[in-house]
Amino acid sequence: MLELTLRPEGVVISVRAHPGAKRQRIAGEHAGSLRISVNAAPERGRANEAVVEVLAEALGCRPAAITLISGETSRSKRFLIRDLPVESIRQRLSSLLDLL
Repeated sequence: MLELTLRPEGVVISVRAHPGAKRQRIAGEHAGSLRISVNAAPERGRANEAVVEVLAEALGCRPAAITLISGETSRSKRFLIRDLPVESIRQRLSSLLDLL
């Protein structure tokens, strides 16, 4: 089950990034983290930016509402999502994961 942590400033989600993939997509869930594949290389923050774009599209929010809070150079990352209620995030991601 996907772990979402509620904080006063928003919701924190754990992501396992897979840079250099053939296509950008939400690839599933593993050990409480959302798996996101991106075609950007893991250099100069390009893969992190691509992960934010995929996450924003999946959640229907602006990329500016998503901030990387840990894991800048790691595949395991944590993002803060502002301006969306936790239940809305859970519902959107759950419906996407059900389609996989």
